[in-house]
Amino acid sequence: MAATVFYLDPLPDVGQVAVLDGPEGRHAATVRRIKAGERLLLADGRGGVADATVTAAAKDRLDLEVTARRDQRPSAPTVTLVQALPKAERSELAVELATEAGVDAVVPWQSARCVARWEGAKIGKGVTRWRNAALAAAKQSRRAFVPEVAELHHTAQVLELVRDVVARGGVVAVLHESATSPLASLPLRDAPEVVLVVGPEGGLSDDEVSGLTGAGATAVLLGPTVLRTSTAGAVALGAIGVLTDRWSSAPLD
Repeated sequence: MAATVFYLDPLPDVGQVAVLDGPEGRHAATVRRIKAGERLLLADGRGGVADATVTAAAKDRLDLEVTARRDQRPSAPTVTLVQALPKAERSELAVELATEAGVDAVVPWQSARCVARWEGAKIGKGVTRWRNAALAAAKQSRRAFVPEVAELHHTAQVLELVRDVVARGGVVAVLHESATSPLASLPLRDAPEVVLVVGPEGGLSDDEVSGLTGAGATAVLLGPTVLRTSTAGAVALGAIGVLTDRWSSAPLD
């Protein structure tokens, strides 16, 4: 059975004793009931991974000895998901699915037709929920990297992001049901980075589509069916995983 992944930053060196406490220690010692002698994996969320053996277990805390360390390379090309805010019940789901599918970064976007509105105190709470969702999904999917969740972006900031990525030689794909070019037609394998733009339940406005394509993005069709905003990003990430070398690396062990 594969060892469970827990996050600890910074990672200790080989031979040192690590202490896993706080929420991660509580989950390991109290929820998972991990005992002395068991093996687990530690990750710092930025690619660092360590093998560790539990030397002592107490309430909400594990003492561990690090036996090996290594660094995992990030997948290439990197993929950022610009996600228009879904409805409340599907908000964190979009982040969870994208994280499990391997996204590197998520940008919450307050687009014109979003039913959900993050304003005032809701902005900070929303970003925190998405970051917690990314962390939990990264652990569930045994990832060495925890996706970065940016602060809330409005359309002007998204357009600036698109221009910057295109200027660096990256590819920006706007998933749109009226597009005629398939996602596979883009030069994904040769791009250093890819940005996926997913609109809200009500769809992207004409102004948003023209603004994005004017900034250098390409409107593409993901498939023959219309997907929910909360699932489109994960499906696109799966396609990119096959169309590039992103899924060629071995899983954590």
